[in-house]
Amino acid sequence: MSALFEPFTLRSLVVPNRVWMAPMCQYSAAPEGPDAGVPTDWHFTHLAARATGGTGLILAEATAVSPEGRISPNDLGLWNDTQAAGFRRITDFVRAQGAVVGIQLGHAGRKASVDVPWAGGGPVGPEAHGWTPVAPSPLPFDEGHHVPHELTVEEIQRVVDDFREAARRALAAGFQVVEVHGAHGYLVGQFLSPHSNHRTDAYGGSYENRTRFALQVVDAVREVWPDDLPVFFRISATDWLSENADDAREGWTADETVRFAEELRAHGVDLLDVSTGGNAPRARIATGPGYQVPFAERVKRETSLPVAAVGLITDPQQAEKILAEGRADAVLLGRELLRNPSWAWHAAAGLNVRGRAPEQYDYAI
Repeated sequence: MSALFEPFTLRSLVVPNRVWMAPMCQYSAAPEGPDAGVPTDWHFTHLAARATGGTGLILAEATAVSPEGRISPNDLGLWNDTQAAGFRRITDFVRAQGAVVGIQLGHAGRKASVDVPWAGGGPVGPEAHGWTPVAPSPLPFDEGHHVPHELTVEEIQRVVDDFREAARRALAAGFQVVEVHGAHGYLVGQFLSPHSNHRTDAYGGSYENRTRFALQVVDAVREVWPDDLPVFFRISATDWLSENADDAREGWTADETVRFAEELRAHGVDLLDVSTGGNAPRARIATGPGYQVPFAERVKRETSLPVAAVGLITDPQQAEKILAEGRADAVLLGRELLRNPSWAWHAAAGLNVRGRAPEQYDYAI
């Protein structure tokens, strides 16, 4: 038996294995017009290939809950029904391959209105379909970036409503899992961290205030998401600021992540997708194979919330060991699945278990 290829049950949903695809932005949607934010043939091919390649759960990329919530003008969206309809052929196909399909809902906050990475990823203005970002506080992400508009309390509630409506559309589009994007320095994570949240009202200052927006978003999503389907939350377990002993800047910490995990569980979250970083542009991060796994392991060890580990997990034996040792409940692969859409087949062969493939490809495995 292989831990990597053991099914995993979340509420009524049975994921066929623990090889999961992390959400990865493709920056390939139209920036304006009736097709703005609508999935294209590229998105279909990208997600379908990993489903036919044996991946157990496919998480579609960070999908904006509003136009100003996009990272780039070319991001996917779920702020209208045309976008929801565009996802339907993707979800139908992925589910027909025996995989589970989910979507990550996000809002970029102060990191919004930037160009696609292959064009430099710098801030863009109205002449390139850009806009003024919004954030908890009027603090630019980095030098040269837009100074964001500080959200009012009324505007915060509208963003919460945007997450609710996007989740409603995600269900209509055929998704089985919805993940709230609270990681990598985007809006939900910006509220969590004192590095980016300098508010003095009910949404800033204390831990309880800084987590208020995230919990309201989770509650809004859970309100419209069926009781028999799971909700995930992706978190950056640390800003990598306090972990550096000589760095006095204050950020979100691993201790707060552990505390927050139990609160998320109480609000209906079924799994914590544990990443790190992204909120402080020059934080010092010592990377290496599985460098983020210890953060997932700590949440699993100290709380009752299931976790998925991510970050330079590339080798089948490495992934198997993480799960067999109980350090996580699943592994999320990103760039490795970009390089090899059929990674799950190769992993199964290397672990001497039978992989899952469409009938048309079955003789190949």
